[in-house]
Amino acid sequence: MSHTLAFRLLNVFTCGDDRFSGNPLCVVEDGRGLDVGQMQAIARQFNLSETTFVLPPSAPGATAHVRIFTPSFEMPFAGHPTLGTAHVVRSLLAAGDRLRLQMKAGVVEVSALGDAWTLRAVQEPRTRAPAATREQLARMLGLPASAIVGTPLWVDVGSEQLVIPLGTPEDVRRLQIDPRLLAEYGSTARREEPLVYVWAPAGEGQALARFLFVASGGVVEDPATGSACANLGGWMLATQQPLPVRLEISQGEAVKRPSRLGLHVDEGKRIFVRGEVIELGRGTIAV
Repeated sequence: MSHTLAFRLLNVFTCGDDRFSGNPLCVVEDGRGLDVGQMQAIARQFNLSETTFVLPPSAPGATAHVRIFTPSFEMPFAGHPTLGTAHVVRSLLAAGDRLRLQMKAGVVEVSALGDAWTLRAVQEPRTRAPAATREQLARMLGLPASAIVGTPLWVDVGSEQLVIPLGTPEDVRRLQIDPRLLAEYGSTARREEPLVYVWAPAGEGQALARFLFVASGGVVEDPATGSACANLGGWMLATQQPLPVRLEISQGEAVKRPSRLGLHVDEGKRIFVRGEVIELGRGTIAV
């Protein structure tokens, strides 16, 4: 016997009043009674980068329990689902502007100023050097080795990703990813898909970034990646950049989904990611 679930569609890390900027998200308002297989099937049906499910919390002090699914697998943490789901939870529970969301990676603190939401990274950064050489990584990106100007690192502040610093925004724009090499050098036993996050300074307090991964044998680009923004904060700490760090990061340009992410690493080495959220609509689905 089927029952009906309410959901909301949102865009996260939007740019001003552009309702179709940022990264799409579906939030199922009440995931009680669903098993993992059903959650995965619903996420596959919506086929967005992530779908989340709101559940009652079990962790002390948590506002809600949130589970995050891509169309293929469950994630322990991700940035834009955290901010977008917080926006919905505030509305559902009249929870105010300070929330604690329980996730597989831990309890994430989220706060709001209007429709601008900020999360604090869920864990201290863990880093490790990639096995690939600088020259191999450059070939993977389709760039000369000289375009990589800093130290590439695997970084994990909740979801592990390969972070590669490039010299200029033009280097970021002219990437020509080799999917075979990305599958080889961008893979890790901790991840379900090969991936890479590249970024470059783009003026005072500005950066341009792209996040690419392999899916179904091809390279796919994410328009806005909050977990990678947080990992960039971890990269800043690991490479001992002067603190505090404040960056406005542009992403999504290449896929015509302009997105704006705010990164703040304070003097206490805490990592914060900020973004605007817009609700687009609501509906129901029978399962």
